[in-house]
Amino acid sequence: MLIGEIMLEGLFVLFAYLAGSVSSAIIVCRMMGLPDPREQGSGNPGATNVMRIGGKKAAGITLLGDMLKGLLPVYLAKILGMPVDALALIGLAAFLGHLYPVFFGFKGGKGVATSVGVLLGFAWLLGFAIIATWLLIYKISKISSLSALIASSLSSVYAWYIVESPGLVGSCVLMTVLLLWRHKSNIQRLLAGEES
Repeated sequence: MLIGEIMLEGLFVLFAYLAGSVSSAIIVCRMMGLPDPREQGSGNPGATNVMRIGGKKAAGITLLGDMLKGLLPVYLAKILGMPVDALALIGLAAFLGHLYPVFFGFKGGKGVATSVGVLLGFAWLLGFAIIATWLLIYKISKISSLSALIASSLSSVYAWYIVESPGLVGSCVLMTVLLLWRHKSNIQRLLAGEES
C-alpha cells in the first residue's frame, strides 16, 4: 500500500510538471494569430507580454491558463487525500514546469500566475491574500513587476500563518527565490528607476 501511495504521488509530481510545461502564452498566441511571445515585446511567454502584443483578451486567457496549471494538479491531489508534503512537491513541480517547460526547450515564463495558482491550491485564503497584495501594490505603483515581487516575497509569511505547514512554507520559499531570480532584470530596472 505504501509503495502504491509513493508511486501515485510520484506520478502526480510528473503530471504537475508536464501540466506546468504547457505554455499558455504560446498556445494562446498561436490560436489567436499573434506573434510568438518569445520573439516579441519582452520575449517572456507570460500574460504581461501577451498583453503588450495581443491586448487584454489574449492576456486574460493566458493568465487564466497559467493559474489553472498551477491550481489543478494541487487541487486534484488534495481531493485524493495526498499528504501535505506531497502537495508541496506537486505545487513546486507545476511551478518548475512553467519556468523550465520540457515542451518548449526549457525556456519558460517568470512564474507569477502559476505560483498564484499553486498557492490557491494550497489554501484559498493564501492565494487570495497574494492576489489582494498584488492588486494593492499595483494600485499604488502601477508597476506589474514590483507588485509581483512584493506579493511573492510575502507569500512565505502568509503561508506561515495560514497553512502552518513546514512543507508548504518551504515550497513557498523556493518559489519566491526562483521568482526573484527570474525577475532579476526587472529588479535591476526598478533600482535604476527604468521599469515601465
